Amino acid sequence: MLHQVELDDSELIDSARSVIEIERAALEALGRRLDSRFADACRVLFATRGRVVVLGMGKSGHVGSKIAATLASTGTPAFFVHPGEAGHGDLGMITAEDSVLALSNSGETHEILTILPMLKRQGVDVVAVTGNASSTLATNATVWLDASVDKEACPHNLAPTSSTTVALAIGDALAVALLQARGFSEEDFARSHPGGALGKRLLLYVADVMHTGTDVPRIEASEGLQQALVEMSGKGLGMTAVVEQDGTLAGVFTDGDLRRALARNIDIYASSIADVMTANPIVTKADVLASEVVNLMRENSISGVFVVDEKQQVVGALNHQTLLRAGII
Repeated sequence: MLHQVELDDSELIDSARSVIEIERAALEALGRRLDSRFADACRVLFATRGRVVVLGMGKSGHVGSKIAATLASTGTPAFFVHPGEAGHGDLGMITAEDSVLALSNSGETHEILTILPMLKRQGVDVVAVTGNASSTLATNATVWLDASVDKEACPHNLAPTSSTTVALAIGDALAVALLQARGFSEEDFARSHPGGALGKRLLLYVADVMHTGTDVPRIEASEGLQQALVEMSGKGLGMTAVVEQDGTLAGVFTDGDLRRALARNIDIYASSIADVMTANPIVTKADVLASEVVNLMRENSISGVFVVDEKQQVVGALNHQTLLRAGII
């Protein structure tokens, strides 16, 4: 049973700083010893016609899962396979067109060594990330990357801490180097992350998020201010389009226009919408990125815009809330 002790702030913070300093030193040492073997590893993974299969047990497995995910999201198709499961059937997931990125601090992980002969028999290239140059995994790999550390950040030098940080950094370095080698762009990244904020900003167009059809508030220029207020209230966008008889946009009327009209003591029941609307309003097109509309609205201090076609006819509408719900802002 753990003894109840009083936690001291300074001791906890000192412990944290010690861990960070030890891991920082391990990363600095890693950076200094990177050599042509890293480039060789990149070439092996770059030339892979199938997938990069990442292997690792225990803490190395957790790190390996993250590395596989990072590779896959940055242009290098990859997935993680549990070495223990590979020895019981999942080895069939690895083909001769794949390459393997194997993580093992000792280089003697039993589950990885068990399947290593089969991988070599298939002609699968193996990039080993280990802390032991003379280990079985390192000496049998196509390329060995040195993930050694002077000590773990654990005060007992037992819990994988510095070693897993270094392994993770090597995985990130491989992923980014390959990303750059492939010319993987911001747009490519967005296509891999359609549900994320970046993906939505780069992939969603106005046409994808705008209100259309009967959801678009509009009245004719010949109608009165009272009708405009009814239309605005019913559609809930805080504005209405004012259109000519042929459907072309003549102006807009917004909540702000209403406040300015009331300040002028305009008679709501007697005024025409043409007397109080904003003519020549700022508009957008359906094929514009929704993120560009966010900038347009900010630059012009407006909360909504109408979408028009090449004939200046209203085809849609969106406002701040529309973009917020779509995850653009």
